[in-house]
Amino acid sequence: MKPIVAVSTPVGAGAISIVRLSGDGALDIALKVFSCKQKIQPRLVTLGTFSYNGIKERCLLVYFKAPHSYTGEDIVEFQCHGGELLTREVLKALVENGARLAENGEFTKRAFLNGKVSLDSAEGIIDVINAGTEAELKAGYNLMSGKLYSEVKALQESITEELASIDMTLDYPEHDDEGETLAHTKGVLERVEKKLNELLSTASAGKLIKSGVNAIIVGKPNVGKSSLLNALLGEDRAIVTDIAGTTRDTITESISYKDIKINFIDTAGVHDSTNLVEQLGIDRTKKALESADIVLLMLDSSSKLTEEDRELLKLTENKKRIIILNKADKKKALEIPDKHILISAKNGENIEKVKEEIYSTFASGTIDTSGLILTNVRHIEALESAHKICEETIGACEIHTPDIVSFMLKELWAELGKITGETETESIIDAIFSKFCLGK
Repeated sequence: MKPIVAVSTPVGAGAISIVRLSGDGALDIALKVFSCKQKIQPRLVTLGTFSYNGIKERCLLVYFKAPHSYTGEDIVEFQCHGGELLTREVLKALVENGARLAENGEFTKRAFLNGKVSLDSAEGIIDVINAGTEAELKAGYNLMSGKLYSEVKALQESITEELASIDMTLDYPEHDDEGETLAHTKGVLERVEKKLNELLSTASAGKLIKSGVNAIIVGKPNVGKSSLLNALLGEDRAIVTDIAGTTRDTITESISYKDIKINFIDTAGVHDSTNLVEQLGIDRTKKALESADIVLLMLDSSSKLTEEDRELLKLTENKKRIIILNKADKKKALEIPDKHILISAKNGENIEKVKEEIYSTFASGTIDTSGLILTNVRHIEALESAHKICEETIGACEIHTPDIVSFMLKELWAELGKITGETETESIIDAIFSKFCLGK
């Protein structure tokens, strides 16, 4: 394939910039702009000089000979001093000497097309790059290293064996017992179904790892919601004043706490208002409440319950919630029977308790990142579809002929193949690799 080239390190000044070249004749192109005293050998770093159109640079060159490379093609990497102009000149020189600029994710796409990685493993690479928490990083590594691929291939192999057995029955009916063959297939499929259930049972933990917990902060105006957000984040993200109604829209910020992500949503204070802009903010608060995983309901510990407080207590009574009594730095005037956490958003008192309560509600002891966890919606949907087909095929083993069961087994095999990329559509594959950064 025609050589492609891209910068594989972030744009900007830095210690090192890496320009990656992959494809047929990659080394020939590199040698048009690079010279050295020694012979270039695969997998060895070579010190030399880049020279083109009057630009010179002492740099390192690494050559990976096909098929022993990331893409399965010849790869050459220039490791230069970091700098936007220098990096751009190296890139320009390689393009002018026969390479073309790579598209997003094209190096990894070539690795997939050349059989170096499966589609699910490639998606694991994206997850590792984009990981924001330790749990995301571990889940991404498990996917990248082929744990899901191994599970899926084992299931496909079981299905293939049953297809061969059924085909034998169809070809030589006088030598095989149709009922016995289908009974055996049913038993195998029941084991396949059990494994699919095991894999799908990790999806809820996977959603938690991937998306995090959406924690919405609600309360009447001036109760300290924005101060709580700032305290939880450890920075001044929201404007804090003594004027009621300062926040008129939702503000979302995330933190990594232990092994999960928590998305905090600061909202407009809920109360009766004739101000159109403020009322729009209140409407958004009520809408955000519907999709929140947990509610942080703030009350003012220094004053008695108001009608607005009672309305919010009723509005959130059927939601997972943590009642937070703010302004612990003032004299306490509020007593409520519900479980609560007394804090001072102003002084940072008991802020960690709020984080810990959120964590223990959703994740404490429930996430085992040592094993495979499904975090990818595409994988989950494919496995759910495969599970449905598997159930239907188990039933078919009792009422249908071997040729119909054979057709359904092939459908099951193909559905599982969507995960590894063996049977996925080209448009989906292109969409997956377009999510990669340039140079990967």
